[in-house]
Amino acid sequence: MARTRARDRAAGDGVVGLGRQGEDAGATGAGGGVSRLVVRVLPAILIALGFVFDLVTPPSFTGSPFFSAAPLIAAPLFSLRTTFLTGLAASLAVVALHVHNGTSGRAESVTELATVVTVSGLAILINRVVRRSGKELASARGIAEAAQRAVLPTPADRIGGLHVAASYEAAQADAFIGGDLYAVQETPYGVRLVVGDVRGKGLGAVEAVAVVLGAFREAAEYEPTLEALARRLERALAREGTRRDSLDAVEGFTTCVLGEVPKGSAVLRLVNRGHPEPLLLHPDGALVVLAPVVRALPLGMGLGALSPDRAEEWPFPEGGTLLLYTDGLTEARDAEGRFYDPAGRLRGRVFPGPDELLDALNSDVRRHTGGGATDDMALLAVGRPVRGQPERRRTVPVVSREDPT
Repeated sequence: MARTRARDRAAGDGVVGLGRQGEDAGATGAGGGVSRLVVRVLPAILIALGFVFDLVTPPSFTGSPFFSAAPLIAAPLFSLRTTFLTGLAASLAVVALHVHNGTSGRAESVTELATVVTVSGLAILINRVVRRSGKELASARGIAEAAQRAVLPTPADRIGGLHVAASYEAAQADAFIGGDLYAVQETPYGVRLVVGDVRGKGLGAVEAVAVVLGAFREAAEYEPTLEALARRLERALAREGTRRDSLDAVEGFTTCVLGEVPKGSAVLRLVNRGHPEPLLLHPDGALVVLAPVVRALPLGMGLGALSPDRAEEWPFPEGGTLLLYTDGLTEARDAEGRFYDPAGRLRGRVFPGPDELLDALNSDVRRHTGGGATDDMALLAVGRPVRGQPERRRTVPVVSREDPT
């Protein structure tokens, strides 16, 4: 799942707010509701303040700054109609005050009214520009979401009898896809999966992700071993690197872990090409770091013959969960520069399933970093259910990491 965590979007005249989960949800929701209410009534409050200020102060003082500020506040937050009505209300308030004070014929009153009307006109112009930019941003966001679904489609929640959950969080706010990748599919050889991280950023990284995933989806169906599958991915990157300058054929590489759970078997096979070690969580809270005996080089370095692949095998018990991740997880730092340690954080903990594991892990990383991140983070959890365990249902929302409120 590329999961987009609760990003409340503006509806009508509403204001964008950020949602949170867990124990802070109630407090955050209440605080966010109060903030939105204050913003909604702020233009009216400014007009009222200007009106009262003008009434209780000597004639040489004026409330025009309050009247001018009201439409400017409304412009980026509300509709064209509301912005216009705010400017109209501010202008009428100026006229009413000068009629009440008997100063409507003076040059100062005309100047004050002209100032408020001019600012209101500018506020209407600002509103149109902001609204047009908002529509363009929404369109770009929709295109990004569609591209994300095409390149990293949501895996089914159950594949080949295994429970599956995935998460992608972009380091850049409002980003939906980058250089991290994952895929799971059922094949004649069992369930096969890949999690990887392409060197670099931008379009070249996304292109490399598409190449690796495309090669994996085809080769996983036909290659009899994980070693052969890794060689196919190597050849695909080498071939496309000579065709596309953006793939950086000289310096580009991709770290990845290839996995296989054979049909009817309680074992797990892995080929690790320079990627962070997966974790295997046992149902009793025990945790095993699946470190390869011989470390191989990443894909795309053209040195596969010097470091031949060798699949390694581990027991995969019922109730166990395999966790694969990219280095965005292990390189997440707290305010003091300490790296996040997933093995240390998860050892001894028990989770009902892969979804709960990823939810807890994402929340823990956000607490560790304070909401900031310097790299994308992809997570893939695959659980081997206990015999007779009922089907699990979930919704898979792509998360764009945002600063905490």
